[in-house]
Amino acid sequence: MPLYEHVFLARQDASSQQVEELTNQITGVITGLGGKVTKTENWGVRSLTYRMKKNRKAHFVLLNIDGPAAVVNEIERQERIHEDVIRYLTVRVEEHEEGPSAMMRKADRDRERDDRGGFRGDREGGGFRGDRGPRRPRDDASAVVEE
Repeated sequence: MPLYEHVFLARQDASSQQVEELTNQITGVITGLGGKVTKTENWGVRSLTYRMKKNRKAHFVLLNIDGPAAVVNEIERQERIHEDVIRYLTVRVEEHEEGPSAMMRKADRDRERDDRGGFRGDREGGGFRGDRGPRRPRDDASAVVEE
């Protein structure tokens, strides 16, 4: 069967529970039509690059789907109807990515950086340079031209 990656964006006004219910509803449609969801990732609420349907943020959800094309047609039809779905995108892939997606790896990397705390100057070797000593006058600025 063909493999697909499907991402949909839900309104930021929707609660996490509503997004979870929507994800379960889509998963039910997929399994009902003979497909299966191999991985589900909730990327959380993220800022959008530009406003979409008066929303500046959205809940992002990724589904890895293994099923016929009829499954994709039906879930896209249902998402067009659903008022909480802002956008969706389905891409056919040769194989599903093992482990967490690039977005989840980025979120983990960002979380680790935040756990270290502070800004770059707090770490050894960067930021604050220490006392640079007294200022020296510049040769060209101190010269006065006499007539």
